[in-house]
Amino acid sequence: MIALTLAEVAAATGGELVDGAEPQTVVTAPLAIDSRKAAPGGLFAAFRGEQVDGHDYAGRAVAAGAVAVLAQRPVGVPAVLVADVQDAMGRLAQAVIAKAGGVHLVALTGSAGKTSTKDLIAQLLGKAGPTVYTEGSLNNELGFPMTATRVEESTRHLVLEMGARHKGDIAYLCSLARPTIGLVLNVGSAHLGEFGSKEAIAEAKGELVESLPAEGVAVLNADDPLVRAMAERTRARVVYFGESRDAHVRAQDVRLDSTGRPSFTLTTPAGSAPVRLRLYGEHHVSNALAAAAVAMELGLSVDDTAAALGEAGALSRMRMEVVDRADGVTVVNDAYNANPESMRAALRALVSIGGRGSERRRTWAVLGEMRELGEESLAEHDAIGRLAVRLDVTKLVAVGGREAACMELGARNEGSWGEESVLVSDADAAVELLRGQLRPGDVVLVKASRSVGLEKVAEALLADGAVR
Repeated sequence: MIALTLAEVAAATGGELVDGAEPQTVVTAPLAIDSRKAAPGGLFAAFRGEQVDGHDYAGRAVAAGAVAVLAQRPVGVPAVLVADVQDAMGRLAQAVIAKAGGVHLVALTGSAGKTSTKDLIAQLLGKAGPTVYTEGSLNNELGFPMTATRVEESTRHLVLEMGARHKGDIAYLCSLARPTIGLVLNVGSAHLGEFGSKEAIAEAKGELVESLPAEGVAVLNADDPLVRAMAERTRARVVYFGESRDAHVRAQDVRLDSTGRPSFTLTTPAGSAPVRLRLYGEHHVSNALAAAAVAMELGLSVDDTAAALGEAGALSRMRMEVVDRADGVTVVNDAYNANPESMRAALRALVSIGGRGSERRRTWAVLGEMRELGEESLAEHDAIGRLAVRLDVTKLVAVGGREAACMELGARNEGSWGEESVLVSDADAAVELLRGQLRPGDVVLVKASRSVGLEKVAEALLADGAVR
């Protein structure tokens, strides 16, 4: 973190120093909202959540090395007393970024693929200079300040993933730090239950491009009509990526190898170069194009961008995490989250990894519920079950309650003899089923919304056998 005195922290947050907090004490480490992650020299934000009040852990954070606490009431240790901790966190992030000076700020949003694309952008920009980026999916009003306060004097790029559950969420994040490059990946069904329609989701996602300055760049998916229309909502220059012929950054000659990893020719106004990704699934081609568009806007050449894409890996856990057991069973842990678009992409990736022809491997889709889909939930689960059969997945294991049952019924209705699918009650039942039926060479995909906790299946399967 760029060093700030507690006096500067108090000025930035509108706070008051209490309980022995010294004005000249210097904060040198980022914000933390988990006392177990409070770093020496850092600042602990005593955020009050639905179940845990951070004020109760203030002493523990200071004992771990935090120099002070952002708090709404005295906590018996040095603190900056503020009216609202969350608001103060945002104000502190603003102050750090302002002090950073010439950092290039990149923000991205979308219904699917945000984290994977953010990780790609971070790895590409890391080739050009020190880069700070959102860890995992800390993409909300709490995650943003924790990321921003990791910026140091040497930081050249700040890459921020932005999520939205309500209208105005992205506008708020952009008000804390104005991005110069804004990327919108897609508009899908994630949080459809919250927003009510894809058009409403597009309205919220478009807040990002509305925040861009006239000298900024809006990087938009040319293949998504709702994203493409956002060009009318920004003053910034527009760069399109995708398969459309008028896209500035395109992929040609897309191919998948025997393990489901894509390769293609990256085609841009500045030239072309071959790319071979280490990531699994054709859906990563679009993510790679988006990342390439951002990287080249910040000075990377076509050749350097293509080479960096080929070297980039998955930085965040449980996103198409492919691991081979010693017995030849392949486990694909994509259980961090799920929506209809990412489910479809994961199923297609599963089939690609399974291969075709005489050497085709048996494929298992262990799928849990997709949450927050509102009135479309049952129809979307039914459609996923039917797609699994159409793609010729060997067996769908639907895990959970009503929505999972709808998914399994969709597969059964789409299939021929009802042998393509089975419904189980929970993760433990899925593990028991798989342990009894898996054979060497099988490929198992595990995916569901985060709250379902289906990663337990992947973890149990990997614990069963040594990993190659």
